[in-house]
Amino acid sequence: MKTIARLLFALAILTSASAQEARFFRVSGPVASAITSFSAQGFLTWTNAPTNATFLIQTATSLSGGGNWMDYLQIPATNGVNTPRVLDPNPPAGMRLIPAGTFTMGDNLDGDVTALPWHTVYVPAIYMDRYDVTKALWDSVYSWAITHGYSFDNVGMANGLDHPVQMVSWYDCVKWCNARSELAGKPPAYYTDAGLSVPYRSGQVAPQVNWNAGYRLPTEAEWEKAARGGLNGQRYPWGNSINETQANYNNPDETTTPVNSYPPNGYGLYDMSGNMWQWCWDWYGSYDSAPQTDPHGPATGTRKVNRGGGMVGTEYDLRTADRDTDLPTFRDNYVGFRCVLSAEP
Repeated sequence: MKTIARLLFALAILTSASAQEARFFRVSGPVASAITSFSAQGFLTWTNAPTNATFLIQTATSLSGGGNWMDYLQIPATNGVNTPRVLDPNPPAGMRLIPAGTFTMGDNLDGDVTALPWHTVYVPAIYMDRYDVTKALWDSVYSWAITHGYSFDNVGMANGLDHPVQMVSWYDCVKWCNARSELAGKPPAYYTDAGLSVPYRSGQVAPQVNWNAGYRLPTEAEWEKAARGGLNGQRYPWGNSINETQANYNNPDETTTPVNSYPPNGYGLYDMSGNMWQWCWDWYGSYDSAPQTDPHGPATGTRKVNRGGGMVGTEYDLRTADRDTDLPTFRDNYVGFRCVLSAEP
């Protein structure tokens, strides 16, 4: 079976000399495929016999050695020509493209029933902040916001300007996302009315969402797909084991580290495990085994999901599939956030 799988690889002997890094890509699937182009804009085109199946794209930064290929993206293919965008050489400042594709959400490791059942999820393309929102970024948006009709319950705290902002509630993070959008000249994502005409700028409400507008919190599915960095079935963004060189965790001093202190994952994102828990959009709810497309979580609830494990988390808490929840009014020194933008046309 391994020999057959190798024969079905198609290799892109091209690199993308992009702002992210040079990359090689190859495609494997249940039938033979051939890569026909790899554009400067990051679109990878391949052909295969028409099939309704999932193909795996792998990536490497070097062809030497032969053993440095990493899973990058799963793509469902329903026709003979496929052109997914696998990277963006010019993403929005401070963000990375998380390509559209499927992944297996949850895990069956370590007896965590909240991460079951496993289920297949398709997530459209998004851009995600490389780092948790830092105190420097929080302050720059916050200062603008409070003079432009916004009010917050919390001013935010941190151990330094290049550390993640702390002590911010879910409500304040959502309003801050809107302020970041307006400051950048983008339409806000969150509104207080069903007609999406009144941007959410004050108070504590369950907002309506324009999913393809400006900055917003990631859904739980978007967060987990991005955190995995292309890997499926692994405990952490880099594999199945963890040590102190890979993340800030088990920290008895409850102190954060600067946001670029540890290596990034396969999508170029930092601290998806450790340092801070990160707010997600979703109300907490149990998983369903059925395949899903772009899920946004339950329509109502009492507690919001956060992910990532934080600086005081254990090895168990830092698993990519691990889930925590808090009231949307909750704030503490181990909960922060990062933003996403839709990358769909």
